[in-house]
Amino acid sequence: MCSASMPLEPGFRGVICASFGATGDAVGYDTGGRPRRDLRFESATPEALSELRSALGSSRVGVRLVLAGPTADVRAAAAAAAECGLQQEEMTLLSDNTAARVIYCPHCRASTKTGRPAGEEVQCQGCGTVLATTDHFSRRLGAYLGYAALAEEAS
Repeated sequence: MCSASMPLEPGFRGVICASFGATGDAVGYDTGGRPRRDLRFESATPEALSELRSALGSSRVGVRLVLAGPTADVRAAAAAAAECGLQQEEMTLLSDNTAARVIYCPHCRASTKTGRPAGEEVQCQGCGTVLATTDHFSRRLGAYLGYAALAEEAS
């Protein structure tokens, strides 16, 4: 569910500030006098990301995007924005690093949320493979990359 301070008019060229969850807060972000529109989401659900894509689709070249909230939500929204053609330089990510990390499984392509740090193992929620977690982040996938922890032992 999203709440917007004002509807985004077609051709918007200012700053879109999208906040996620209780920890996402872009209220104090200075837009340098550029027009601003605030979007507020509970989390980066498929519906929320679709609404963000729609807002970006009705904007023009020169729009800037500020994403605030838990890292998993901010990264998922950044990946959606990149699909819309926004470049890394056009986005500001304000993430809460204390929230869960999303680990991508290359075996079944599922994503698993975990509070464990890089280097530890987590079981994939999709296929059950034990994944070793890494610090390698995919902007395209919006997740950290995992790999089969026991792959070398199986061979």
